[in-house]
Amino acid sequence: MAIERVKEYFRQYGMENRIIELKESSATVELAAQALGCEPARIAKSLSFMVDGKAILVISAGDVKVDNAKYKAEFGAKAKMLTAEEVETMVGHAVGGVCPFGINEGVTVYLDESLKRFHTVFPACGSGNSAIELTIPEMEQYSGYDKWVDVCKLRE
Repeated sequence: MAIERVKEYFRQYGMENRIIELKESSATVELAAQALGCEPARIAKSLSFMVDGKAILVISAGDVKVDNAKYKAEFGAKAKMLTAEEVETMVGHAVGGVCPFGINEGVTVYLDESLKRFHTVFPACGSGNSAIELTIPEMEQYSGYDKWVDVCKLRE
């Protein structure tokens, strides 16, 4: 199970006990915010795309969506989201629990500037009822990110 992969990943840093396992679903931004008692914007959602035949993750704030023009300028291609099956196969986590921790090799992680508004954010931990609260420096440290990008805009 993917949450076990994430626990194993954080175990190497002595942080596996910081993973929050919820009784209720946290599979969407709204559900996660409700379950965790925080504003939806602080949910660090993982968006999965295909770029040059490879999977990438863009981790963004929960209140934004991809800005197609910014995305194309950054990645040189139109935003093509992975299907649920592709996400599980290529990234290693099922939709609802996708996160940048304990993922398959070869998946590039990008952190979107929208996260920088917050002191802490809540990414999932491999299942549709898990999360961990991380500071932005911790997100940088543990996500294995490639670089910061600006490819999102606030939802209207």
